[in-house]
Amino acid sequence: MLKMFRYFRKKEWLMVFGSLVFVVGQVWLDLRLPDYMSDITTFVMTEGSTMSDVLIAGAKMLFCALGSVAFSCIVGFFAAQIAAGLSKRLRSEMFSKVSAFSMEEINGFSTASLITRSTNDITQVQMAIAMGLQVIIKAPILAVWAILKILGKSWQWTAVTGGAVVVLVIIIGIVVLFAMPKFKMLQVLTDDLNRVTRENLTGIRVVRAYNAENYQMNKFDKSNKKVTSTLLFATRIMAIMMPGMNLIMSGLSLAIYWVGAYLINDAVDIQNKVDLFADMTVFTSYAVQVVMAFMMLVMIFIIMPRAMVAAKRINEVLSTKPKIINGNVKETDPSVTGTVEFRNVSFKYPDASDYVLKNISFKANKGDTVAFIGSTGSGKSTLINLVPRFYDATEGEVLVDGIDVRNYDIKSLNDKLGYVPQKAVMFSGTVKSNVGYGENADEREYTDEEIKKAVEIAQGTEFVEKMENTYDGAIAQGGSNISGGQKQRLAIARAVCRKPEIYIFDDSFSALDYKTDRILRSELKKETSGTTSLIVAQRIGTIKDADCIIVLEKGEVAGMGTHEELLKNCEVYRQIALSQLSKEELENE
Repeated sequence: MLKMFRYFRKKEWLMVFGSLVFVVGQVWLDLRLPDYMSDITTFVMTEGSTMSDVLIAGAKMLFCALGSVAFSCIVGFFAAQIAAGLSKRLRSEMFSKVSAFSMEEINGFSTASLITRSTNDITQVQMAIAMGLQVIIKAPILAVWAILKILGKSWQWTAVTGGAVVVLVIIIGIVVLFAMPKFKMLQVLTDDLNRVTRENLTGIRVVRAYNAENYQMNKFDKSNKKVTSTLLFATRIMAIMMPGMNLIMSGLSLAIYWVGAYLINDAVDIQNKVDLFADMTVFTSYAVQVVMAFMMLVMIFIIMPRAMVAAKRINEVLSTKPKIINGNVKETDPSVTGTVEFRNVSFKYPDASDYVLKNISFKANKGDTVAFIGSTGSGKSTLINLVPRFYDATEGEVLVDGIDVRNYDIKSLNDKLGYVPQKAVMFSGTVKSNVGYGENADEREYTDEEIKKAVEIAQGTEFVEKMENTYDGAIAQGGSNISGGQKQRLAIARAVCRKPEIYIFDDSFSALDYKTDRILRSELKKETSGTTSLIVAQRIGTIKDADCIIVLEKGEVAGMGTHEELLKNCEVYRQIALSQLSKEELENE
């Protein structure tokens, strides 16, 4: 939790200091009230006192009460400002940090956990900071000051108050011992609940198609019951504790008056009786303040366990060093563009024992189209994901324009690439905002003509211009209001609009019909003439015109060459081709 303070700015530290000053002032005013109450009691019970004496003492009490309220409001304002500012910066830091993570770090934390940490956990810290500045500072000052005030009054009353404090400490100890572990557990259980909920919503169509609603509901209920039972246990302790605190406060007041009755009864003269009565009134107020201070501490113990866990989880993310380290190369030799080379590249996923890719070597020169084909799990997508550095090669080198990708400034590397993922990703907005997504190196905005041209090349003009508002037509989050083929065409248009040096198509034509696939590839060939293309595909028809086809089998190169060469020399490729085309069709190719 203390690590959170490093995110405080100078202005906020000044607010913290100001809060401390005003809290001290508030405590002083609160503890002056019993003194004036004692004066009023003495004036009322002493002969010769005038009404003005009582009114003056009452006015002083009113001034102290109003001053205390004003100081409390100021401290509350400072606390809210500090907590809100901190949570804003933490959210920004978290978003920026997660955006810099490789897939390894993201998968390590899980998406559901990262969302929980960015929202719920930061809210917990915000509440703790807001409450802490008002309570953590005030409680010990109030407790110590009030105890010092009552020490010299009467050893009997002091002993009674001390007994109450001991009971309070025991109660706080019980809370810490039993409730705190449960509050810690709640964060982990909330992650699991979010994971199940997100999983269900993401796969809702599959769930319904397989009539698995009850199965998913059982999973959710199991996770929900764990959260509920843990929360109930913790809140029940709190529910028992608060009446207990009130009982101690009432019992303390009763004990003070009980002891006071005996002391007053044993007093020799009337003046001593009056003084003792006044002292009893004052002592009761001070004792209540002591109990209030401990009740404040209990409130902190309610909030702090979850906040401490939340802060730890936030720090875990913020302190994680990305495995993908940014390089410093921003500019390359302009005479060498559009080249991609793999030199003895091997790759295995973190904590995996087997290599996904083994000793891959090839070179794609400017203007070449290099295609990758193979059975499911052969490593095709993994291979091309090494180019934009979604992962780094375990062994060997991946070079773009003759430079190892690990040496590139990541932004400069990405400016060279036009990436179309296996699963087309759409963002909430419009057709125009999705096609013109992101920035080029010059950070210019795309013109309407550029966007229309890109959509035309991607064979999306027909369906886009049928949409309401056409290019300003709404695209829902994830592209849920358009078909899979339409999403793929817009994703391809996005890459075309970027005008990159190197295109990366990760099975980006799978949702297209054969006719659209053929026309789109023909238009792309014209547009991307002189541009390097890396294509992962399952269809022979999609890649048969490639300059070089690389056949992968269990992460190794099983064959390399043109379509015709591989049909003759590579049995793996021939088997894939025969599974899609007849022998006669292949012979006529």
